[in-house]
This record gives sequence, structure tokens and C-alpha cells, in this order.
Amino acid sequence: MPDDATPDPYADPLAFGHRMHILRTKRGMSRPIMAGLLGMSPSWVKQVETGQIGMPKLPVVLRIAELLRVRDLSDLTGDQSAPVDLFIGPGHPRLPEVRDAVNALTLSGDREAPSAAHLAARLAMAWDARHQAPNHREVVGELLPSLIRDAQLAVRQSDSAAERRAAQAVLSEVYSLSQFFVAYQPDSALLWRVAERGMVAAQESEDPHAIGVAAWLAAQAHRDTGPSHFDAADAITLEALGYLERFLPDADDRVRALAGALQFEAGYTAARRGATGDALGWWDKAKATSKKLTPGYYHPVTSFSEAIMGAHAVTIAVELRAGGESVRQVIAADALAIPSRPRLARHRIEEARAYQLDGQAETALATLEKAHEVAPETIKYNGYARRIVLEETESRTPARRQRAAVLADQLGLLAA
Repeated sequence: MPDDATPDPYADPLAFGHRMHILRTKRGMSRPIMAGLLGMSPSWVKQVETGQIGMPKLPVVLRIAELLRVRDLSDLTGDQSAPVDLFIGPGHPRLPEVRDAVNALTLSGDREAPSAAHLAARLAMAWDARHQAPNHREVVGELLPSLIRDAQLAVRQSDSAAERRAAQAVLSEVYSLSQFFVAYQPDSALLWRVAERGMVAAQESEDPHAIGVAAWLAAQAHRDTGPSHFDAADAITLEALGYLERFLPDADDRVRALAGALQFEAGYTAARRGATGDALGWWDKAKATSKKLTPGYYHPVTSFSEAIMGAHAVTIAVELRAGGESVRQVIAADALAIPSRPRLARHRIEEARAYQLDGQAETALATLEKAHEVAPETIKYNGYARRIVLEETESRTPARRQRAAVLADQLGLLAA
């Protein structure tokens, strides 16, 4: 082979320890810090990285993957033949129908499009159904195809600039609902297509609420892609906040809640970076905004409300890897004040993460069981929940192992 030929990257694959060293260094995490978070000694970390100790068992590997923010387990293990994305769930049976509706051109004019007001009412009913249903992806997946096609048609058949802007606002928020369905399913290209179309439609609408929702979801899409996209997430969040600021003096609860939701997103991203001061500062701003809402108000898209701030505090503490503080925030939060089934289930998962961080594995499993009772389709698609369950299937405690195995079966983790 010529000296200048491109080498085969898999001819001599990197060992687990070498990969762990590279990923740890990339995140700027020292050996002592990583060792402390894993409950191991710095010398153990060194021995793994230098190959003196082989790849640990699955529970430890999964915990390392979370610490290093690894999305594809094969990036850590080196097993290129069977890539496993820790944060992507199974494909929902209704995903093809939704994908077809998004991809359709909707050029036919053989029927009259519903009005923007009619579509907005249907969309509101869809959001209500999502919040009330334990199988919310099934419910939303059934409603989305016709909503997407009708909203696309309404834009095409608009007779005036005002009608077109109104239709674009509804279309943008239909795409927003679509993102909740598509997220964490095995079609990242579709997710980005929906996010981008939602943002374009929102900008065309010139509607502050539609723009705020689209920006909130776009920031999440960037952040969930990984640390290399954190700057993009922050840029979108801050630009959207700057845009909404001019409307806040006379804003209704919907727009004010979006500003609060974006403030929390900035704090969430800061927590993912490990920037404690920034994370807590943004949470304080979001808390102040929540107090300006009408008592009892709950934003249908972002779930932003005064009641949700306790759940947000748990998330910030968990992302900052503060085990004891995470549990304290769990105790302080009023979970039952969250009126949405999927959002409550998501909060239960964050509670479980807090308990696991604090070394309370049994309580973490019990909390995941509560999440499954509230909304099975939330926990089924949540990578953190799946990771905890998989870890506990290898617990040294037989009763805990059995409990985790039952939950793993319920989540479809044992399916062929």
C-alpha cells in the first residue's frame, strides 16, 4: 500500500480504554473527576484507559457513556457492526404515515382547504389529547397526517397576505406538534426537516407565538444533537428571547410563557455544559417570568408554568450531576401539579435520574415504574430511562434485577 494511502480506520480499531481517554479529554474532564462520578478510583480510570483493565460490564459502560455524553455506544465500545444510539427509541408504527404527510407536495386543488381558524381549533384539540393520553404518540400520530396536509393546503390556497400569514402560523405550529412525535425516533433527517420547515413557516407568519415555539424546538434539536451544537442552541435561544422582548410589555400569557420557556432552555444548555452559575441564573429568570403568568396557566406546547419550575429545578440539578441537591429538588417539587401525562412521566424520569445519582437505585426503579404507569410512550422513547433499566438488569441484587427485567420487557428492550 502506498505511504500516502488513506488508512482503514477499522483495520486496527481503537481499544475501549483508548476511546474512553479520547472522549474524556475532549470533554475536558479530569481522571479524578470522572473517577468520583463513577464511584471508582483515579487509578482504576487510568488502568482502563491504558488497557491494563479491559472493558467494564454493561452498567459501568452505560454510566461512562452518559458522563461523556456519548450518543452512539459504538463510539465508546468500538463495535462498529452493531451501533446503538442511547437516545433514540424505536420507530412508532405511525411514523411512515407522518413522514409521507410531511414529504407530500400537496399541489392538488381538488378540494377546499379548511380555514386557519378551523385548523387552529383542531390543533388545540390535538394538544389537549396529547396531554391527556398515556399513549400520546399513538394519538398524535393518528391526528397528524390530515392536519399536516390540510395546513399545507391552507397556505397554498390563501387569497390574501393576511390569510397566508395566518395559515403559515398554524402550519408552523402543526410542524411543532410533529416534532414531539418524531423526536427520539430513528429518522433524524425527518426531525430536522420538520424543524426547519416549522421555522420557515413561523418566520413567514410574522406571528410572535409561532416564532417563539419554532425557536424553542429548534434550540432543543441542536442541544440534543450533542455538545458540538450547544453554541447553535444558545444562539437560537438568545436571538428568540431578544425578538420576544419587544412584545413582553403587552404580551398575553402564551407569549410570556414562551419567553420563560426559552430562559429555562438557556439554563438547561448551561447545565449540560457544566456551567453552574449560568444554569442557576437562567433558572431564576424563568422562575420570575412564571410568577407573571395568570395563576394556573399552563402553556400547551412548552408546558411552561409556575407549576413546572420545580420539575425544571430537578432537571438542572441532575444535569449538573448534583446527586444530593437533585433529590432535595425532587422532594421540593410538586409533581402532581403537572397536568400533562407525558410531561409528568418525563419529570418522573428526571426524578429517577436524581435518585440514581444519589445512589438510591431501588427508588430510581420504583420512580420509573411510576413513569410507565402515567405514560408508557414517554418512558419507552427516553434514553435516560432505558439506560437506568439496562444497568439495573445487571444489578447484584436479585430482587432489583428481576424488577428491572420486568420493566425492560415492558419497554420493549428485550425485543429481537
